[in-house]
Amino acid sequence: MLLNPTKNKCQVFLNQALKLKKIGCLILLGTITGCTSLPYKKTKKDILLDFQSQKFRSQHTGLFILDLRTNDVLIDKNGSKYFTPASTTKLFTLYTALRLLQDTLPSLKYSLDGDRVYVMGTGDPTWHHPYFQNKGPIAFLKQFETIFLYLDSHQGGKFGPGWAWEDYPYYFSPEITEMPLNGNVVTVHPGDSINVFPKYFQDSIAFQNHKPLREWKENQFYVPEKSLDTLQIPYITSKALTRELLSEAIEKNVVVLDSLPNRDWKVLPGISRDSVLKQMLWESDNFLAEQLMLLASSTLSDTLDFKTAKEFIWEKYLSEIPNKPRWVDGSGLSRYNLFTPKSMVSLLQKLHHETDSSQLFSLMPQWNSEGTLDVDKRNATPSFIYAKSGSMGNMYNLCGYLETKSGKLLAFSFMNNHFLRPSSEVRTDMYNILMALHHTY
Repeated sequence: MLLNPTKNKCQVFLNQALKLKKIGCLILLGTITGCTSLPYKKTKKDILLDFQSQKFRSQHTGLFILDLRTNDVLIDKNGSKYFTPASTTKLFTLYTALRLLQDTLPSLKYSLDGDRVYVMGTGDPTWHHPYFQNKGPIAFLKQFETIFLYLDSHQGGKFGPGWAWEDYPYYFSPEITEMPLNGNVVTVHPGDSINVFPKYFQDSIAFQNHKPLREWKENQFYVPEKSLDTLQIPYITSKALTRELLSEAIEKNVVVLDSLPNRDWKVLPGISRDSVLKQMLWESDNFLAEQLMLLASSTLSDTLDFKTAKEFIWEKYLSEIPNKPRWVDGSGLSRYNLFTPKSMVSLLQKLHHETDSSQLFSLMPQWNSEGTLDVDKRNATPSFIYAKSGSMGNMYNLCGYLETKSGKLLAFSFMNNHFLRPSSEVRTDMYNILMALHHTY
């Protein structure tokens, strides 16, 4: 059968026109894409050149950035090298708590026997805590005539491995215990007559300048004579002191048990988990971080310790994270911790994939060149950076999420160790680099 020659010519012409149109569209798309990526390419080049400058060459710096939508690695500067993470370690504590703890924290484990109750701790840090003021467990125990207390569940030490011993009198270094009361600190409010909480320590306070806030091996505290600030001073914990403080709070007889009785145990629910997580992250609260790891371990065993929670969470949820870290505490106070920027970003990627976005970004601190924004001002001065910082002497790290002007979301880990210049200069350099990415990617 012969084809109509006129129709055939028309069809050929149409096909050629469609091909040319398609090619033109591709060229136009490529031109647009190329134009939008040119500023980012220049930014990346400038960043890598900046890392060659003297200020960065005299310190250890790592930067790893990932596009969470495409999984493209945008920058990898020493991404697989190990750094001391400081408080960015708390992101691993955050992940552990989100996976192992329910929406409300387990306040204590108990077993009823008439007008008596048997109790053991779970590590809940909120009992009469200076910030949370959780009185629920105290109100619960007041119902009973006698409280039998088991205080041998915690198998770890009072301090994490590698903590600096001279931090013992400072608010950021309370002891780790299975049943902390009052945040394991004495709170001293200044005024015409000082107000001390708990009252048990009222007679253990003296006015002294030029002395540590507490004696090394006893609960004798020293307050500067003209102090205008509320002070929180860690006290030395013990079974006997826990019994005294709890008995004073509930006004009932408390008996400390020598062994764990074989009983059916129930869990008393406490306050919101996320309220504690937010306080831990925004205030970089070391005490809350350590106690959250004990709480996590309480869901796995009657033995409370950091190692139980860490090993479980790593084997079940985090085994695929690259560059396995050396992870020794929940807070990051230890200089034994070692993490890579790449492993941090891998964790951030998992958090983003496995957690509701509104929940995650309500928990993550907002940050700018001044550091973490004040909680009360974060809505007034919003940032495009949601990240946990971590600092010690001669180091400053930042790990979190960056929103770009074009609507992309990046996960990043920016780690700086062993610098001698002021931290404020390092923060400014970090902010300028992140700001450039915010504008151009």
